[in-house]
Amino acid sequence: MLKASSERELDAAFLSLAQLRAEGLVVAVGGLFTTHAEQLAKLTMRHAMPAIYKGREFAAAGGLLSYGSDLAESYRLAGLQAGRILKGDKPADLPVQQATKIELYINLKTAKALGISVPLPLSGRADELFE
Repeated sequence: MLKASSERELDAAFLSLAQLRAEGLVVAVGGLFTTHAEQLAKLTMRHAMPAIYKGREFAAAGGLLSYGSDLAESYRLAGLQAGRILKGDKPADLPVQQATKIELYINLKTAKALGISVPLPLSGRADELFE
């Protein structure tokens, strides 16, 4: 596991991945990575590193694949819970909720550049394909 806590550390992390001869990367969800999704996508392309990340913005910026829950749905569920608390429900009595809609975005241009063939059943399930 490699960690980065600043924009500058992202470059160093990718150099470490190259030295380790990593063949792929799963980017953890976090504020740094969300705000630097475009930079992450560029680094994955520069280092020819197939990578997956949660948000659509990653695949849109040139990352290979994005897979995760719909952020708007997560916010909607949080709002519903907050509304119930404001109406007097006890937080301990509320059920745990999580988003059930999962989104898949694939960047076919990136896949081609990396020499990856995306199977038709996978691309057919994608919410959006970037070409």
